[in-house]
Amino acid sequence: MSQRVWLITGASAGFGRALADAALAKGDIVAAAVRRPESVKDLAEAHPDRVSVVELDVTDRARIDAAVGEVIAEHGRIDVLVNNAGRGLIGSAEEIGDEELRGLMDLHLFGPAAITRAVLPGMRAQGSGSIVQMSSQAGRYSFPGISAYSATKFALEGWSEALSLEVRQLGINVLIVEPGPFRTKFNEPDVIEFTETGDVYREIVGPVQNALADANGVQRGDPVRAAEAIIKAIEAEHPPLRLALGGEAHETILDSLDKARAELDAWEAVCRGADYPA
Repeated sequence: MSQRVWLITGASAGFGRALADAALAKGDIVAAAVRRPESVKDLAEAHPDRVSVVELDVTDRARIDAAVGEVIAEHGRIDVLVNNAGRGLIGSAEEIGDEELRGLMDLHLFGPAAITRAVLPGMRAQGSGSIVQMSSQAGRYSFPGISAYSATKFALEGWSEALSLEVRQLGINVLIVEPGPFRTKFNEPDVIEFTETGDVYREIVGPVQNALADANGVQRGDPVRAAEAIIKAIEAEHPPLRLALGGEAHETILDSLDKARAELDAWEAVCRGADYPA
């Protein structure tokens, strides 16, 4: 298709903005879904014929169907959905409460799932489409301080992997993107939240909080190159299910897989011993 229609949530900054810019550079159309329309005013003014602004909080379930309907009514279809809106939450598993955990799950799982369900009928009808789920290297493995964040990304990845197997024969591809540290606004105080850490966990979680705060502005990853990599993946003849982004993500995910394989091998006899005797 010579000109695709993108629906990108969280399009005002970070990966969302980088993907919007990259799609526009290719001559595509972008529906920028944001909570504050003024945050993408410059984008809309620079491309008045190819950018439409959609006011949407992805946790507002009542608004999602209408927002998707507006995009389809204006542009006729949606070819690429990018579920990008998100934020960080850092703290110990014991000290992050139900309300905070549910709020993050609404943002990282239930919102993207609802938007995906709203977009799928149109993609099924046209027999094509790409769904890009912005996960994280923390969707493959976890470490102290990111229990809530990692839980939401693990959930998104499990849901999306099953989805990919259900819709592949319908001409729809699902891409799970797993970035490491990138030079976006993710580590800034108004995007990432650091919960109060008590004495019990301060020595365990504190260094993670400090490392994330100190990394702001000096991360290894380039969002522009990340957007190029994502487009390359969705345009590939055989798109991957998962795309790790950045050197750190590649290194840490490989290390996690190696450890998981070693543990599985070490406990193979016990694992197999749980079957009925042959």
